[in-house]
Amino acid sequence: MSRLLVPYYEHPSVRPAEWEAIVAAAPRLYGVVLNPASGPGEHPDPAFAEIAERLRAADVRVFGYVDTAYGRRPRADVVRDLTRHRDWYDTNGAFLDQVATGLGEFGYYQQLATAAWGVGCETLTFNHGVAPHPAYGRLADVLVTFEGTWETYRSLRPEPWPGGTRTRLCHLVYGVPTGARVGELAHARGAMVHCGVPGGGEHPWGTLPHALELR
Repeated sequence: MSRLLVPYYEHPSVRPAEWEAIVAAAPRLYGVVLNPASGPGEHPDPAFAEIAERLRAADVRVFGYVDTAYGRRPRADVVRDLTRHRDWYDTNGAFLDQVATGLGEFGYYQQLATAAWGVGCETLTFNHGVAPHPAYGRLADVLVTFEGTWETYRSLRPEPWPGGTRTRLCHLVYGVPTGARVGELAHARGAMVHCGVPGGGEHPWGTLPHALELR
């Protein structure tokens, strides 16, 4: 069965019960994406630091969210955010968002991967949103090859990943109705990591996966 990678972009002081549910689900999680302010922010946030510590204590990977603007963001800014995540929240992974898919930007991401490893990122996730050139599988431990709605996801024809078996594929699905078997479908399509949430619109990742919803 595919395991959960949870991007939950809400503050712990605003949604404490939801964060408790995430921590309690530790054995089922592949990891959690920490995103205090579309990145680490300008100052450490004690509430996120406490959540990160509890997740690590439960043996959950903690990924620091960093936007790369499809290769247009200055590398120094990305590395600064990676370093802040490490220093402020002791993250042990990085979740790079808006990652390009073509070979033209590969060198940019190759340098970022080297920098991420240098600041202690043990697990590197690239969120392409669609299938990238297979070369990216040489850099990242996890490639997000789908991000979109449930309606789109269930209608897609699965295509085999040509990049080998080292890299785990991840599918991020939103607008998921109750009872939909996202994990089973993701596994059948070769994705060993997934997340399916009911939310939609511009901020779907402010809702929990159905499997973690509060009762």
